[in-house]
Amino acid sequence: MLYPFAFFRYEFGDSLILSASVLNPQSSVLSPEWSSVLSPQSSVLSPMKTKLLALLLVCLTFAGMACQSGPKADESGKIKVGIVFDIGGKDDKSFNAAANEGVKRAKKDLPIVLRDVEPGEPTSLEPSMRAFAERGYDLIIGVGFAQAPIMEQVAKDYPNLKFAIIDGVIELPNVASLVFREHEGCFLVGMIAARTSKTGKVGFVGGMDIPLIRKFAKGYEEGAHYIDPKIEVKENFVGYTDAAWNNPGKGKELAKAQIDAGADVVFQAAGNSGLGVFDAAQDTGKLAIGCDSNQNWVKPGRVLTSMVKRVDTAVYSIVKETVERKFSGGIHSYGLQNDGIAYALDSYNEKLIPKTILDEVETARTKIIKGEIKVTDAMAK
Repeated sequence: MLYPFAFFRYEFGDSLILSASVLNPQSSVLSPEWSSVLSPQSSVLSPMKTKLLALLLVCLTFAGMACQSGPKADESGKIKVGIVFDIGGKDDKSFNAAANEGVKRAKKDLPIVLRDVEPGEPTSLEPSMRAFAERGYDLIIGVGFAQAPIMEQVAKDYPNLKFAIIDGVIELPNVASLVFREHEGCFLVGMIAARTSKTGKVGFVGGMDIPLIRKFAKGYEEGAHYIDPKIEVKENFVGYTDAAWNNPGKGKELAKAQIDAGADVVFQAAGNSGLGVFDAAQDTGKLAIGCDSNQNWVKPGRVLTSMVKRVDTAVYSIVKETVERKFSGGIHSYGLQNDGIAYALDSYNEKLIPKTILDEVETARTKIIKGEIKVTDAMAK
């Protein structure tokens, strides 16, 4: 009989990486106490036991680090910053990667001690966050809206610590909510897509079907229709669970279907799944649009532009404010006006977008900032 068991390995330099393995509960590897956690009558752990095991193993990892060396001399007196990435991991070339760039720059410029965790699966998010809190980290950052309910509870339990959530809103005095006006940037790349399209059809591939990603889709659609009211915008989502962010095969399949139906520019807002959209564009000779980070380099000549969400700037700023003792809870909003949102133009795509289109887009950008163009925020109450 096989006994799937939610055991987590780790590698820790500045990073803690958690993943699943399999153990037999009758094996001598486990003490009798831990063998009893997994019922011989059942091949699966209950959600509560899984969470407790994850918490224990994360805490043991952090405790093991302390036993090995204790505080380093060059870490004395520094602000301790911990960041918990989303399950896509910090190398997703998109959202998490942007957050990682922000903390890496902060580590280089500011007197901080930085540790990060890549949970690997949703059940490890809360244990990872609590491990930082239990060790008294000065600032704990959660990457992604999915961590908001978890952070809210942990922040209540540790009111003297400071927290920051990206893409979520938590109404607690010790939590900074870093939110973005993505619809503004999506409007601009929608304009570029519509001006570039030769078929009168463009596509959108979202990751998880949630209000946040529909906010991207709505802004993109409005931008395209601003240029051509008759343009057709095809829209699909990878799925309805967290797995939708990490399925490049499905992303490619959806983009290929849109291209087969006539779309010649496809915008992806799908995390790792979006890499499949780039593959589809390369395979068919069409164009894709990147998201969150500047992804123009991923498939040179096939990425028309990227809707850049300056998560790196937001993360760097909140770390800097913490170091300077200027941290403030509440909403921190980033959009076109404060360069928190932009579209990417560089050596990889400068030949793909004529100056006439850029001038038109810059005019629209100014009008959005002045309030002369109103872009729908699909998440607004």
